[in-house]
Amino acid sequence: MSTELLYLSNADIQDLQITPREAREAVLGAFRDNASGRNVGLPKSFITIGPSSWFISMSSASEGDGIATVKCVAIVPVEGTQTRPIVNGLVCVSDYKTGVPIAVLDGNSITLIRTAAMSAAAAIYLAPEAPATIGLIGCGLQAFSHLDAFVDLFPSLRRIYLFSRNVRSAERIAAAASEKQLDPIIAHNPDPLLSESEIVVSMVPSSPGLKPFLDARSLPSSAFASAVDGGRSWRPETLTAFDRIITDSLEQDTSPADASGNYVEGVRFQDDLVHLASGSSRPRVPIRAFFGFRGLGIADLALAGLALRKARAFGVGTILPR
Repeated sequence: MSTELLYLSNADIQDLQITPREAREAVLGAFRDNASGRNVGLPKSFITIGPSSWFISMSSASEGDGIATVKCVAIVPVEGTQTRPIVNGLVCVSDYKTGVPIAVLDGNSITLIRTAAMSAAAAIYLAPEAPATIGLIGCGLQAFSHLDAFVDLFPSLRRIYLFSRNVRSAERIAAAASEKQLDPIIAHNPDPLLSESEIVVSMVPSSPGLKPFLDARSLPSSAFASAVDGGRSWRPETLTAFDRIITDSLEQDTSPADASGNYVEGVRFQDDLVHLASGSSRPRVPIRAFFGFRGLGIADLALAGLALRKARAFGVGTILPR
């Protein structure tokens, strides 16, 4: 049994400087492998411990990549502790052939990178070809990673709309967008953002009493919405305004989720990223497309594998005894 374990902290993963392109290609490769049976990812397992609070586990394995991963995530909002992340996780990596644990990675940073990479991967197949405008609903850490991912994917972007209940958060994203040569506009309600944005990313955290407030009918006729929040911020009765409703894995989810975490009645996902990545082409006519997802373990496996390869090449991380 190995006596060493590589630990990659949040700072270590930042030092690896994983580019949006590297992350996107890793995620697409994982979904293509899943379509061809070269990796396995189980649906999420949830333990509910209170309102908007869960312990979650996600397991994946790839013989080709030589690793298996388990990501453990806790989502526990605690009133009065706004400086502490409400989402905390670790990714544990084992050798595929021996089962020996070989690494532990900070799950928060891996999740930020892989989630934005998944949004961008879906946008390759579903978004307008050369969008000029993007809107971000929610301006937390995910907004930074999505800004990086979409600016890299679409150099055509010129203007960004921002909507957040925290104005300071929106201002921070606005400053980051300006550095990327985008014209930022902080919206005081979501309606102008929706009507002007060819790409919309909703990243609204779960909270007691949350009421959906986004109207899909306000979007342009050619638009792509990535619901990182699974769909909880979108008014369920308006989802039929989308021409295509897609998820990451139909094995994991059949319908978008509402603000209570329940499946939306009468609306079903029509396809998934597993199938799209296996060779599906872009739509030939302008459409409104919705990508609602909760994340699949094979994306974490892909990012963990990428991070480990770069860490070994650059000598990044801390060796811990077992």
